[in-house]
Amino acid sequence: MREEVHLRVMQAAEHILETGATVRACAREFGVSKTTIHKDVTERLKQIDSELAARTQQVLERNKRERHIRGGRATREKYLRRRESGEE
Repeated sequence: MREEVHLRVMQAAEHILETGATVRACAREFGVSKTTIHKDVTERLKQIDSELAARTQQVLERNKRERHIRGGRATREKYLRRRESGEE
């Protein structure tokens, strides 16, 4: 594995653990696609550090369980913004 990929994988995993970030948020932070981050933390990380991969996977699972809540909030905020701007 190339050094810069190895470094990105480790930094992405630490970022997710420290902040509880979603794959999308992490991808934005590192300037890569969500597919790249997902592959980094689900496949490549297992090859580097299986214990860190397991802890990161727990955060990803929690985010997956909560995604319907975030989606509902985003939709609510969207329509509240429309109402406030008079777009209804």
